[in-house]
Amino acid sequence: MDPAASSLYPELDAPALTAFVAALESGDTGLLAPARAAQVAEARSVAVFSRTKVAGAEGDLIDAALWRHARPDPRPVIVMPSPWTDSGWLPYAVQGSAFAARGYNVLAYSARGFGDSEGEVDVAGPLDVADGSRALDHLIERTVGPVTRIGFLGDSYGSGIAQLVAAHDARVDAVVALSTWGDLGEAFLENRTRHVAAVEALLRAAGRARLSPQTQSVLENVLANRDIGAALRWAGPRSPFTHVKELSRRQVPVYFSHAWHETLFPANQTLKMFNELSGPKRLDLSVGDHSGPETSGMTGLPNRIWTTAHRWFDHHLKGVDNGIADEGQILAEVMWSRTLEPRPTWQSVTEHVRRLYLVDGGELADTPEAGWSTRVLCGVDTPATVADAVVRSGYDEMAGRPKAYRTGDIDRTVAAVWVADPEPETARLRGVPRLRVTYRAANAKSTFVAYLLDVAPDGTGRIITHAPYTDLASPPDSLVGADIELQATAYDVPRGHRVMLVVDGRDPFYGDANLPRATLGFTSPEATPSCLDLPLG
Repeated sequence: MDPAASSLYPELDAPALTAFVAALESGDTGLLAPARAAQVAEARSVAVFSRTKVAGAEGDLIDAALWRHARPDPRPVIVMPSPWTDSGWLPYAVQGSAFAARGYNVLAYSARGFGDSEGEVDVAGPLDVADGSRALDHLIERTVGPVTRIGFLGDSYGSGIAQLVAAHDARVDAVVALSTWGDLGEAFLENRTRHVAAVEALLRAAGRARLSPQTQSVLENVLANRDIGAALRWAGPRSPFTHVKELSRRQVPVYFSHAWHETLFPANQTLKMFNELSGPKRLDLSVGDHSGPETSGMTGLPNRIWTTAHRWFDHHLKGVDNGIADEGQILAEVMWSRTLEPRPTWQSVTEHVRRLYLVDGGELADTPEAGWSTRVLCGVDTPATVADAVVRSGYDEMAGRPKAYRTGDIDRTVAAVWVADPEPETARLRGVPRLRVTYRAANAKSTFVAYLLDVAPDGTGRIITHAPYTDLASPPDSLVGADIELQATAYDVPRGHRVMLVVDGRDPFYGDANLPRATLGFTSPEATPSCLDLPLG
């Protein structure tokens, strides 16, 4: 198998990063591009780079890299737990050097079970939290001069660990959490629907890692639909949202970045964490998928996410008045104009809501209609899918090549479709769309996936957002009322395009509860009409 095919960082150039580290150690930059050579020279001119081992929890040795200034000036420090990758701390080599050049002492380490670190992968469990504090101890002990303030930064897996260490270790003054999670249970199970493609991707990406037996069991159980309650209990303490009160009590500043079409950790569960925090906070939302928006910065290219991370720490750890505190809490990149829209708060993103009703004949109308019914056959996939591949589809989006959906090929016997009138002007969708729909399930357990598409006059669609829904409690042949939030979005539907809602019973990204050949009969009771709420801003 191509190693890149199983990586959550398919465009991260590990050989180039390895050459960068070799140059940091030797000073020989002959094999580097001029820009990377300059970064090595700058870092080496102010700090000494070395490999090191941290005495982690339970005596396990944690593999790490250290950038240390020789002068005894007071200075802040940064600790960087690694992403979910066999490369360990290597993805931080360039950015660790950049922070060192800005005056920080830095320690990047491979989370236990990954890379050359001992121990077993515990998925941000107590051992990972203890490792983070011990990595900080290690850095402080090797810092010449007083430590002024302390930051934790992580991407993906490391971002969750960074938040959890900050919640448990009162020494941490600020956090940067890139492509992160807030509620791990919700990332596994959204609206009672299992995220099987995401869990499969995590297992593939950890192919050479040493998973703890409990971690292996939990991930396999989610895939097999076994003991889901135990998996959620396991995920609880590993979720920053569980510890949000402690972060808020200490007013820890946290910077989040996230992608709109994130397939590993969907945006809404991070938004839940973000909205609950009461201290200084910022959330940047971008076109793409997991870690895609920030990956180019890991290779040393200009990158606005990493630029903001540097500014965040400069302000909160160094006290630099760089204006970031006055820029508002939200910066949203709009699909597909790539316009950057700042907003003071998440609540201000949505200015008003347009309600469209699901009516007979497949229309989204301004007035409700009761009594109609549309039946969908389950177990058959349709051209309406979340994405072609976990993570990788997001790179196509960032390159301006979003997936094209041939909406005319969607079989109306296995999917229900409703379409609005053409937009008279650009419709600025901003926030969380909501769907309320009633359906009759022939069996006791049922699943559907709802997709919101932007459809051009030629019938070609692009996905705006989506959400799954599963009912596990209703008796057979009973009416089920589903009231769900689709994933947040910032999307401009152009003039003349139509908003399309597609609902089907099968998507390879999710584990569905439908029996083969079961049916779902969608309808709209008079008392609770089926409707779609579009947030506009």
